[in-house]
Amino acid sequence: MTRSPAKLLLATLAAVSVSACTATTGDLGRPRPTVWSQLIAPETGFWSATARGEQSSYFRLTDDEEQMRDRAWRFVMPASPNSVFQGEVSNLAHTRILPVAAQSTDVGDYFRGLTSISFASQASRYNRLAEDANADRLLIGPFRANAARVVSMDRVRMRTVEASPDVPVDKQEPAYARVVENEGLVFWVCERLDFRLRSYRHALVNLVVEMPSREAVKAERAIMALEMEARPLCQMPLIGTFGEGGKRPVVYKG
Repeated sequence: MTRSPAKLLLATLAAVSVSACTATTGDLGRPRPTVWSQLIAPETGFWSATARGEQSSYFRLTDDEEQMRDRAWRFVMPASPNSVFQGEVSNLAHTRILPVAAQSTDVGDYFRGLTSISFASQASRYNRLAEDANADRLLIGPFRANAARVVSMDRVRMRTVEASPDVPVDKQEPAYARVVENEGLVFWVCERLDFRLRSYRHALVNLVVEMPSREAVKAERAIMALEMEARPLCQMPLIGTFGEGGKRPVVYKG
């Protein structure tokens, strides 16, 4: 598959003309299939990531790889209610048009969004916090199972690349790049889960200070349950393209 800078230019120009399409959402908040989400964004993201020196593969996604990216959507998008701008930034980071470092790291975003919404009582804010944490928790298991299948197939992929003389040289680099992309996505989800946990705790503490309620106990339990569910995902054995030990950055340079 051949790609050229001319394609990037055309994709970028088209992206400008249809940028409003990024706000169109389907199930689970993911972009509804459009020309932007299916054609323009992936092409532009490939070249943007390549220009930043990140690993980027032109290989088609497997069914599991595509599903893993869909399941990651919930976790890499901002948890903060009414965060339209940050939602667009995260959307562009998800397609790799922007680097993941462009996302907000302000743990106060969620609390500000939560308190900007009109609720009948303070209990409703605690309930919303608990509901958000529980919704995250229920989606971690399917993502973890999906990621495990992808990692398993990536091991097969790399063993084949290393062992078979029939794999041409020009297929070896994109094969490795795809493994880096997949592993980087797992790390990114884990970092954003950690950010959500810190954001939820920040919101809970400040809610208790501003408007104490017995509902805080339920919210605290939901946050603790989310943390317990996230731990196996972020400790699952991977191939190790980013090295072992320490905090691994969410980039795709491998």
